[in-house]
Amino acid sequence: MTSRPTACLVLADGTVFYGRGFGATGQTVAELCFNTAMTGYQEIMTDPSYAGQIVTFTFPHIGNTGVTVEDDETGEPVAAGMVVKWDPTEPSNWRAERELTEWLAAKGRICIGGIDTRRLTRAIRQQGAPHVALAHDPEGKFDLEALVAAARGFAGLEGLDLAKDVTCAQSYQWDEMRWAWPEGYSRRSEPGFKVVAVDYGAKRNILRCLASAGCDVTVLPATATAEEVLAHQPDGVFLSNGPGDPAATGVYAVPMIQDVLKADLPVFGICLGHQMLALALGAKTVKMNHGHHGANHPVKDLETGKVEITSMNHGFTVDSQTLPAGVKETHVSLFDGSNCGIRMTDKPVFSVQYHPEASPGPQDSYYLFERFAAAMRARKAETV
Repeated sequence: MTSRPTACLVLADGTVFYGRGFGATGQTVAELCFNTAMTGYQEIMTDPSYAGQIVTFTFPHIGNTGVTVEDDETGEPVAAGMVVKWDPTEPSNWRAERELTEWLAAKGRICIGGIDTRRLTRAIRQQGAPHVALAHDPEGKFDLEALVAAARGFAGLEGLDLAKDVTCAQSYQWDEMRWAWPEGYSRRSEPGFKVVAVDYGAKRNILRCLASAGCDVTVLPATATAEEVLAHQPDGVFLSNGPGDPAATGVYAVPMIQDVLKADLPVFGICLGHQMLALALGAKTVKMNHGHHGANHPVKDLETGKVEITSMNHGFTVDSQTLPAGVKETHVSLFDGSNCGIRMTDKPVFSVQYHPEASPGPQDSYYLFERFAAAMRARKAETV
């Protein structure tokens, strides 16, 4: 006797995937993407850049290392749900504090296992990131017509400013540095470069990398004005990652960045921050077919010829054909040639699309934080 499905994933085109539910019960609607990373599922679920998305994991062994609070990238999971091939098992790791399924249920995240994730991933690649409804009911009762209607009614991420939903409510200081064996996370005690980090959905490990690179970090909300940023008299300004359509967030972020650029400060952006900087400089962004989500993306540094293995999570990209004079493309994806980095030719202003703090290489891209620190050091030397 076969057990009745307790969860279903319904695509807007009417396709239905049945499976076994875990985590919270109920239903949710979102954009569906896939992530090819073999590790880091907790960091992915708590990455604010996944707001409005359900994540399909192509790697089948999800949950094996459990969950530990040290690995959270923000206070609560942000991704709307999870799709996996095999049901999560009991954790086998000395750092595990609780099981993944227990954590997801406590955090209100709806998930489904027993799915043919290869077939689902092919559908995403061929059709583009679909709008879906995900439902979990222990009794297996589903109103498919209502779920299809809910999926079709999802507005999508284009034109959506989600940074305001995941940003901090007020400013705060950050001094925690990168994890190291055996002491774990340590705190910065020496004075360093004063950096204002604008939080569009910042991952904690980015802030740790800034601290480890010698920065005293002050985090400001996404809606901070140029006056509020410059009032801290920073040595440099950092633009964080985040979710949603960069053009929508750019309505208030672009004017701020343009005014900050007039102060001739070093500026460094990552992910959404990269897209915000590009918009501020006059370029355009476009929605990708299915985006880049994974920890195995090769990126070429056009200025050195070096290839980095990077972590990526974005559904929009900078259109390199729209980069204005004075802005140079520095990095490209070796998967599809899309833009992965820019810099101004006459100012210490640069950004990358990928996530150097995630370190899948494992240290291929940390030099970017050191480059930012070197730019601030050089500017301070010039102004002494």
